[in-house]
Amino acid sequence: MQSLLHHETVLRLGSFVVLLVVLAVAERVWPARGDARPARRQLANLGLMVLNTALLRIAFPLLAVVLAAQVHARAGGVFGWLQLSPWLEIPLAVLVFDATIYWQHRMMHVVGPLWRLHRVHHSDIAFDVTLGVRFHPLEMVVSMLVKLGFVVVLGPAAVAVMIAEILLAAASLFTHADFAFPARWDTRLRTVLVTPSMHRVHHSVLRAETDSNYGFLLSWWDRVFGSYRAHPLQPECEMPIGLTPWRQPAQLGFGALLLQPFRRLPAASAASSPTSEERTDA
Repeated sequence: MQSLLHHETVLRLGSFVVLLVVLAVAERVWPARGDARPARRQLANLGLMVLNTALLRIAFPLLAVVLAAQVHARAGGVFGWLQLSPWLEIPLAVLVFDATIYWQHRMMHVVGPLWRLHRVHHSDIAFDVTLGVRFHPLEMVVSMLVKLGFVVVLGPAAVAVMIAEILLAAASLFTHADFAFPARWDTRLRTVLVTPSMHRVHHSVLRAETDSNYGFLLSWWDRVFGSYRAHPLQPECEMPIGLTPWRQPAQLGFGALLLQPFRRLPAASAASSPTSEERTDA
C-alpha cells in the first residue's frame, strides 16, 4: 500500500494519459456519433484541463490524498473510530466516495450558482473524450472542497482516496468517449457501471434528460435515487448535445468558457417560455 502512495503522481498521471490516448484512438477508429473529428472545441476542452491541473496544484497543495494520510494517521473521522480492516475499509471508502460525487453532481444541477459553473461542461455541442476534462476551474475548486470535506469527516486511508480519484478520472474519460460500444455489452455493463451510452443521455439538450444519469462510476446511485433514464427520446447518434442558449462559436472558445458563469443568458433564450423542456438556466 505504501509503495502505491510513493508513486501516486506517476500512477494518476500515467493512467490518465494512457486511457485518454487509448479512448481518443478508439473513438476515431470505431466512432459512435462521429463527434471526435478534430475541432476547435477540443482545444478549448484540453486548455481547461491544463489550466485546472495547474491551478489545483497551486491552490490546493494539500490535496485529498495527503490530507487523508494525515487524518488517518491520527485515527480521525468515522473510519478512524470504526477501526475496520483495510480490506473492508478501502472498498467501502471508494463506494462512499462515489456516492458523494453522485450527490455533488446532482446538486450542481439544482443550485443556481453551481449550475452556472457546471453548465460550462454541458455547453459543449459534441460528445467525445475531451468533454470528460471540460470543467470550469471554479467547479474544480468546489469539487476539491467536497473531497477534502469527505476526507475530514470519514478519515479514509490515503490509498483509498488515491484509488477513488484514479477511478473517478478514468470514469470521466470513459463515460464521455464517443466509441461504438456493442449494445449487448452495454446492457450488461450498465447494471454496475456507467457506460458512454448511459451518460450520453445526460448531455441531451432536453432538460428532462440532462437532469438524469448523474453517476460517474457506479450506475447504482441513479437507480436507487430515481434519476436513471435508460434511453433518450431521440436516437443517441442523432440527438442534439449541449445547451440551447450556448451554441454559437463565439460562446464556446477557451476565453468565453472561462467567462460564461458570469454572463447572463443570451437575450433570445432569456425570453423563451419557462415551460420549455430545454434547460436555459437554474
